[in-house]
Parts: sequence; structure tokens; C-alpha cells
Amino acid sequence: MKLSRRCVLAAAVTCSLATSAFAQAWPTAKPIRLVVPFPAGGGTDIIAREVANKLAGSGYTFVVDNKPGSGGNLGVDAAAKSPADGYTLVLGQTSNLAINPSLYAKLSYDPVKDLTPVSLVASAPLVIVVAADSPYKTLADIVAASKAKPGFLNYATSGNGTVAHLATESFQKAADVKLTHVPYKGAAQGATDLIGGQVQLYVSSIPTLIGHIKNGKMRAIAVTSAKRTEDLPQVPTIAESGYKGFEAMTWFGIAGPANLPKDVVAKLNADINKALQAVELRKKLGDQGAIVAGSTPEQFSTLIREETARWGKIIKESGAKVD
Repeated sequence: MKLSRRCVLAAAVTCSLATSAFAQAWPTAKPIRLVVPFPAGGGTDIIAREVANKLAGSGYTFVVDNKPGSGGNLGVDAAAKSPADGYTLVLGQTSNLAINPSLYAKLSYDPVKDLTPVSLVASAPLVIVVAADSPYKTLADIVAASKAKPGFLNYATSGNGTVAHLATESFQKAADVKLTHVPYKGAAQGATDLIGGQVQLYVSSIPTLIGHIKNGKMRAIAVTSAKRTEDLPQVPTIAESGYKGFEAMTWFGIAGPANLPKDVVAKLNADINKALQAVELRKKLGDQGAIVAGSTPEQFSTLIREETARWGKIIKESGAKVD
């Protein structure tokens, strides 16, 4: 009996030491998988890679894993169902953390219950663009064409349930016009089709489209922020184009599976916020049209809850549905 008890105690001590050693080894025991729920090359992917590269200088090794599909749901679901050991994270954003719970009748994860918020990273306005050779020069031109021929103009987004989708649905209601939504699985093909003339408008975050705007392949018509942006100061806001109070932003933040260890969350949050203060990272994200944010885990959690309520109301009022 005594021997058995000693064995049990020894096993418990060994297990405790092993757990402690594992905790001390994090995050150096193996690379951290950072899931990006959209294809490579889009705004979310660009932000994820810039942040991951900066954190590499603090002892982290990241492998970016692009898992697009279902409006970002597939990637977030994969992260939510991963072991809560700090070696799988996801760069979620407004659509898959705050919009989709109200838009999809059956969502395979609950952003509040199945994820551990770590830190808000950045936010960005949306921009409405047309091809460089488009006859539409202003938002008024687009509204006039839509009123003359409802549903004739197509607008592309990177998927159903994205901020771009719902913001454009909200704008249609405000302007009393009808546009036809063409959802893509990511940013690249939509951009190609806009330039090629297959769609007439593209709505997405500034980080996704700013490269095409700067190289002259696309013309920016309006931005969705309350004020004009530093990156596109010549582009008017939707609000100043006649739709007072209109504003829509997309935000990006890092989360892990539910029950992520508190010490892991604390270290990640501290290191992410430190990285976001670096001048070079702020410039890189700023050049992409993103506004550096940062937060505590609690602040990020509150944002997710508040935004879920806000976008849920917009979905109900607009009648937006996934196709």
C-alpha cells in the first residue's frame, strides 16, 4: 500500500514537472500556427504576416496557415477546435468574430464561448473602388446609374457576411438603390475581375486594395470612415457624399482556442502590444491603410460582444442573407 502510494506521488510529481517544463518552453518548443481565414494576399493576410514577422524578434516562430472559406468561418473553426496550448492562434476580424453569428443559421463555433481573445491588432476603413477606365467618377454617379437601372451594377466583396457585404447592403438602404452582390472567396480574383470588367465595383478594406489604387489600376470613389484617411486624403467619405452618419470599419485581432492558459494570454498580449508600438511595424501597417490598435484581452472581448450586437441589428434591418 505504501509502495503504491509512493508510486502515485512520484507519478504526480513527474507529471507536474513535465507540465511546468512545457509551460516554460512555450513559445519555443515548436512553431506557432497562425491561422488566417482568408487567402494569401488579402488585407487580413498582410496584417498577419507583418505582425508575425515583428514578433519573430521576440523569440516567436510563426507559420501562417491560410484557411479560406465560408466567409472566414472555416479558418476560425479550425483554430477554435485546436488544442488550447498556445501553439494555434487565429487572426480573426469583424466578419467571422462579430457578424457571422447573426448571419449564419448554423455556425460551427461560438466566437464568445469557443475562443480566447488575446489582443486587438488594427482597424481599417473600407473603400469603394472602380476600374481605372470606369465611367463612374463619384458616388453620385453610381447612385444615379443604380436608380436608372436597379441591379445592373455588380459589386464584388471577399465573401458573404464580410463587413464590405453588410456595409454595402446598409448603404443601398440609405441611398434607396439596388446593387447585385458578387461574393468571392478572397481578394485576388475579385480584383482581377474588376480590372477586367467582369464586375463594376469592389468594396473591401483599404489594406486589401490600396496597392491597386496606388498603381493606378483602380480608382477610389469613397471611404467608409467618419473622416477622410491619411492614405487616401483626396477620397471623400460616404458621409460627406450625402449620407450623414454613415460609418463602417473592419477590425482585426488575435485569438486562441477557449481556455487558453492565462500566462500564455498575458505574455502574448504584452508582446503583441509591444510589437505594435514599433515604428517600423506601425509604418508598414499604415502604408497598407491600417490603423494600429492594440488592447487588453478584456477590451477585445468587450469589442467582440458589442460589435456582435451592432452588426446583428444591421443584418436584421437590411435583410442581408448569405447566398
